[in-house]
Amino acid sequence: MSSHYTQSERALATLSLDWHGGTGLDVLVGGLGLGYTANAALECRGVERVEVLELLPEVISWLDRDLFPLASKLRADSRLRVTRADVFDLLASAPVRRHDAILLDVDHSPDELLDPTNESFYRPEGLSRAREHLSEHGVLGVWSSGESAPLVAALGAVFSEVRVETIRWRNELIDQDQEDPIFLARK
Repeated sequence: MSSHYTQSERALATLSLDWHGGTGLDVLVGGLGLGYTANAALECRGVERVEVLELLPEVISWLDRDLFPLASKLRADSRLRVTRADVFDLLASAPVRRHDAILLDVDHSPDELLDPTNESFYRPEGLSRAREHLSEHGVLGVWSSGESAPLVAALGAVFSEVRVETIRWRNELIDQDQEDPIFLARK
């Protein structure tokens, strides 16, 4: 997590919600991080509710203690709810309610997982269960630090429409151009 470069984290929300295009949108964000995806979702036209599931209580405490740049802005928005939970556990279970968009920024990439148990999500069976949490025309957006042909294939097996948008940026800290793909799928 870094506040040095946030374009791809914000693009996860804007690309997904622009593709959906609806109003009164209910958005689920997997991973709070430093709040850039959640904030971008709240700034999108038509968003009525953003629920963030964050696994780590320490990260939630950063929000509560104002320890990152967007913390006070996020806390002031009544449309935001942050809950301590594992988004992958939720998406593997039967849906309690459906979301118009599910935005995930948890793992570094589908090939570089923070927890090996997340692997099942990126397969057709896991994506099929996640799809059930989406409303009609709902959009799944997945942030990644690297390309993943297996994820594109799995998304194509489960969703009717799949796109990959590449966000290019200059990492001045290491003086290199970098790319972050955003995987998008629509029900």
